[in-house]
Amino acid sequence: MTVGRYLVSPMTRMLENGWYACSVSIRSGRGQSTTDRVLRLTRMFRDSVAAAEYALAEGLQWIGVSRTQPRLA
Repeated sequence: MTVGRYLVSPMTRMLENGWYACSVSIRSGRGQSTTDRVLRLTRMFRDSVAAAEYALAEGLQWIGVSRTQPRLA
């Protein structure tokens, strides 16, 4: 999701125990001045959609955009 000058990308992965972990990439800039921060989040989820929505919401909060119920297409 592009928000202003940021590209916010949620990521999920299934753990050995069947739960999902999530993280979010927040990228800004272009070319050699690109900055990419990756936040690893500690909350676990039973499904990948909930994990991705949570990661997206945390990424938006980190850049200062309020969105109470993000939905992925």
